[in-house]
Amino acid sequence: MRKIQMWRTGLGAAAWLVLVMSYKPVDTAKGADAVASDKFDQSWTSALFLACAFPFVIALFAFAAQGALRRLYLRRSLKPFGAVAALMGSMATFPLAVAPDPATTGFRDAIGIPGMVILIVLCTWSVGFALYGIALCLNHVFRTADIHEVLPPVLAIVLAWVMATLDVMNNANAEAPVLARIVFLLGAPVSVTVLSCWELYRLRKYHNLSVRQALGR
Repeated sequence: MRKIQMWRTGLGAAAWLVLVMSYKPVDTAKGADAVASDKFDQSWTSALFLACAFPFVIALFAFAAQGALRRLYLRRSLKPFGAVAALMGSMATFPLAVAPDPATTGFRDAIGIPGMVILIVLCTWSVGFALYGIALCLNHVFRTADIHEVLPPVLAIVLAWVMATLDVMNNANAEAPVLARIVFLLGAPVSVTVLSCWELYRLRKYHNLSVRQALGR
């Protein structure tokens, strides 16, 4: 499943690149920077939405479970919440280092040159950590398999369709023809849904793991 998901991700990235190269101006460094920024913003939005949504999904999942399973899932949720805290904490160092508001400016003045050197080093490391962390969090759905194996495919389906809805609302890829936009917008959620349903099927068939079994019903 992981190999197939990686292939799907690679093909999706290739399709996105073809779409961008065909309908967006990337013939200058400024155009390339804008495209890269759009892709990062989309990935960061996905990570933020997942970070905000999965506590509610985990809470619903845990409280729908029977008896001791509820306490078990809530205890296991500490690891995914730790992944969220690490990602958000790493991103928080960047505005602390460069934000122009009086509070952060005063903080930088207070720590002086030695503190700024430490802050810049920490910020540089945090940016790399955050970029890698976003990719890992989206790929592994914030380690929700640590709670139960059926949660990642369920959350992946929810995230894919919500992000597709947001793209429609934001009129994403407006430069492309209507047919290309429809194919591109539906390609990600449909492929994610098919793979996630297949993953749930394999979990049930080969490991006797299903949503109903996970809830103790």
